[in-house]
Amino acid sequence: MSERRFGSHAVKLTRPDKVLFPDDGIRKQEVIDYYERIADVMIPHIKDRPLMLQRFPNGIYEKGFFQKNVAFYFPNWIKRASVKKAGGKVTHAVCNDVSTLVYLANLACITPHMWLSRVPQLNHPDVLIFDLDPPGDDFGPVRQTAFALRELLESLGLKAFPMTTGSRGLHVSLPLNREMEFDRVRAFARDVAELLSRQHPDQITVAARKDQRHGRVYIDVMRNAYAQTAVAPYALRAKPGAPVATPLNWDELSDRRLSSQRYNLKNILRRIEEGDPWKSIWRHPQSLDRAAQKLDVRISEEARRVA
Repeated sequence: MSERRFGSHAVKLTRPDKVLFPDDGIRKQEVIDYYERIADVMIPHIKDRPLMLQRFPNGIYEKGFFQKNVAFYFPNWIKRASVKKAGGKVTHAVCNDVSTLVYLANLACITPHMWLSRVPQLNHPDVLIFDLDPPGDDFGPVRQTAFALRELLESLGLKAFPMTTGSRGLHVSLPLNREMEFDRVRAFARDVAELLSRQHPDQITVAARKDQRHGRVYIDVMRNAYAQTAVAPYALRAKPGAPVATPLNWDELSDRRLSSQRYNLKNILRRIEEGDPWKSIWRHPQSLDRAAQKLDVRISEEARRVA
């Protein structure tokens, strides 16, 4: 059994040769190495957020599981966040340092999913996420929807940041100043998505049921709620090729070759040698107050035109 030390924290590595991605021959050691190397870039995006761990101890083709509660065997130096639930509480792991990230990777946590808020203000999200879900494998409609969404948000005075999910779709995120609670943030996101779907009825839908989408891109805003999670930036996904949820610059979305799985364990580290496109995202939190007022005006104007 080997060991990694990070200051006073020691992480014992178990079964490092276990193959987690069979098609690619990627072992747990490589997953651990990836998270250690990406830590400086990734941790600012997940710091102080409760995490839900998606674990695959026997590899991605065997049944995995989600873990919310910190287990008894977690070392004391891992930070925790206890949150209330019906009939009790849940104690989540919080990843604020490389030693924690490596420890979680050693548990075969392929994908950490993060809350949209940070301790101690767990009722006040610091990010709003629009999840763009394509109707099929063609990423083109997702790119088009993202640009339409960006245009609407900019007209409301808001700056948005895109990220491939490493699965099928795209997240468009807004950093927030935490002045609003989840219910108001989700209501704003819903109003934006509904307005956009009315402006582009043949391309965009807010219908949660797949049989009602009719080949359109679904804008999902439901993860903007207390205790809901989203895939963390730079998290691996449990899919062949080990794709990575990757923050983008907007000009990259103009590339027709782009897919949600463009970046993966083998090429992501070369990419970030050029820097993290989201490096400054948390330095400029935004208020939704004025944007919400502008949105109300837009919705009222549209209603009068339709009447």
